[in-house]
Amino acid sequence: MNVKRALILTPLILVALLLQSYFWVPSYEKQSVGNPARLRTYIEGSIADAKILNPILNADGASSRITDFVFDGLLDMDENLNLRGRLATDWSITEKAYLLARPEMILPDGSPATGERLLAVLSQAQTSGGLPALDGRLLSLRLLPATERTETLTLVEPDEQGNPSPTPVEVTIRTPQRVEFILNAVDQDFFTRLTPLLGAAYFQDFPYADHITVADAALREKVQPQFPAVLPVAEHNPIILFHLRQGVRFHDGHPFDAGDVKFTYEAIMNPRNISPRTSDYEPIKRIDILDPHTVQVTYKRLYSPAINAWTMGILPEHLLNAAAMEKEMTARALSDAARASFGMRDSQFNRQPLGTGPFRFVEWQGDEFIHLRHNEDYWERVPEYEHYYFRVIPELLTQEVEFKSGAIDAYGVQPHQVARYKQEAAYQSFSSLGFGYSYIGYNHRNPLFVDKRVRRALGMAVNVDEIITYLLYGEGEQITGPYPRQTEWYNPMIQPLPYDPEGAQRLLEEVGWQRNSEGWLEKDGQVFEFNLITNNGNLIRANIMTIAQDAWKKIGVKCNTQVFEWAVFLQDFVNTGSFDAVVLGWSMGIDPDLYQIFHSSQAGPQQLNFVGYNSPAADALIVRIRQEYDHDQQRALAHRLHQVIADDQPYTFLYVGLATRVLDKKIVLVERAADGRARYEKIYPTKSGSIAFYFNKWRKLEFTPDF
Repeated sequence: MNVKRALILTPLILVALLLQSYFWVPSYEKQSVGNPARLRTYIEGSIADAKILNPILNADGASSRITDFVFDGLLDMDENLNLRGRLATDWSITEKAYLLARPEMILPDGSPATGERLLAVLSQAQTSGGLPALDGRLLSLRLLPATERTETLTLVEPDEQGNPSPTPVEVTIRTPQRVEFILNAVDQDFFTRLTPLLGAAYFQDFPYADHITVADAALREKVQPQFPAVLPVAEHNPIILFHLRQGVRFHDGHPFDAGDVKFTYEAIMNPRNISPRTSDYEPIKRIDILDPHTVQVTYKRLYSPAINAWTMGILPEHLLNAAAMEKEMTARALSDAARASFGMRDSQFNRQPLGTGPFRFVEWQGDEFIHLRHNEDYWERVPEYEHYYFRVIPELLTQEVEFKSGAIDAYGVQPHQVARYKQEAAYQSFSSLGFGYSYIGYNHRNPLFVDKRVRRALGMAVNVDEIITYLLYGEGEQITGPYPRQTEWYNPMIQPLPYDPEGAQRLLEEVGWQRNSEGWLEKDGQVFEFNLITNNGNLIRANIMTIAQDAWKKIGVKCNTQVFEWAVFLQDFVNTGSFDAVVLGWSMGIDPDLYQIFHSSQAGPQQLNFVGYNSPAADALIVRIRQEYDHDQQRALAHRLHQVIADDQPYTFLYVGLATRVLDKKIVLVERAADGRARYEKIYPTKSGSIAFYFNKWRKLEFTPDF
């Protein structure tokens, strides 16, 4: 009898609970009725949790999302992808350049190139206008005395196990007299302009043996390649002068000043902290604090991307310096052994960050959420949203359900869902260009792919429009080269490869490939056959392989496809260059520097030019771009590089996907008049494709605006 009653009552109880839940949980439309604070709270869902909330230490997107709210950099990008001041109100870039005297050399006028004679010849040219190329560039020059210093070089050689092992090598450097030049702008061709005064051979065959002594003479030959770097005949020292914003305070009320900027740089370069940002700041020679709100950064060589490093968040020195670390270790009662290894990565700061940004840290419940609250003391504009929650929701399906119920405020829709969401009146939908692109990369070490006509033919055989239409549901655009489409570096005049299987066949015939009796292309007894690989877990890449395989089969190319688990794919194939062709993608930045991806020097194991692309024309342009500080010149050079790479087709460039996102239509931009009155505007993506550039102006209304 009890069993019978239980069977009858159980369904009734469940129905009652469901009805209670239905009436108790507010609908999306009525969220604010019983909870008006919900309108002042923005909740975002993320697949991944953050790892470390320190901008100089984190290397994952989730952590960066939070630190971008909590910290400010000296600079960032505006809505048009141009640099703008943040903690720096303005900045200027000039240069000091240095030229070694070489008394053993004879100048074109017949005199020895002593320091005094160099100064006289150069001064005469400056005052007389004898070298027009210097007009307006050279502000002043002077002669510096000879100096001597001791420096420690690092020799890296494999140990018995084949692992790189560093050895310190002490050297004494006797620097001869130098001429110092003050320039009003960085000029990578400055020393070339001096050739009429110095002679074409002035920078060749410098007698390093007369100026550098190696403490361990047996190591001299091994460290000799480093001599030009420690004693350059001609040296460029670009200088960035930052004027800092006054009146800015960290979230604890401590004033921000130049000491925090210098401390952040030193923390990045401290090997104990193991910062992934080290390479961005390595070109810095020194940082000088001219006053509490003026910082001068001097670089040891030409490197124009360096300016972008200053978009990273600035740390509070008073909370992370040696005294603060000592105080934390004492408070935590760490042992002597723990103290010996204690560094910034061990600090509690990384889970309780404090910066100058628009939001203050409140709470972090690991694997669940991070809570921020707007900074009422923010130097710019206090965010409209009072609270920001970053919720960890690993499953996309769960994210969608939470979005539909109003538990989170945005959803990154999948391509196949875009059309459906655009038809729903409650949402505003955005599709904008992203910064990444997908491609098929060919290993240039493989004889099959050496001729660029072959690579071009393979690209012409693949119907990219078909990939965009059927795999991306139209949420993508074809690209022609290595830069993001929305940046000024992308050359819009270059046309994409045509889909032309017949033309591809003709190109392959030009190279000597002919169909055999089985229909496959063959040359010198070899069938045109290779393996195309990609990583597991990416259905779009796997489908691209299938489409390419089928397309190439139609022109007689035999392609085998394989999918590998990511770690194996990366470690055993990509990093070692042990592959024929790969389907992959790059997530690009806004800088035109392509050195790591396409320069021939970066084609070794564990490097990013893993396809082995080698083009002297591309190499020269890549170097000039990263040494060029004039924006217009950089753009012109980038367009030329784009053309070279498009002609060479080291990759078959496929498409850039669109970033697709939906929000409730009640979320708007709030523009405020001088008297505080609000005007509401529709949210829109900026040139970068981001809809959140103006996030501090976002607010959720009780009603749906009519626009």
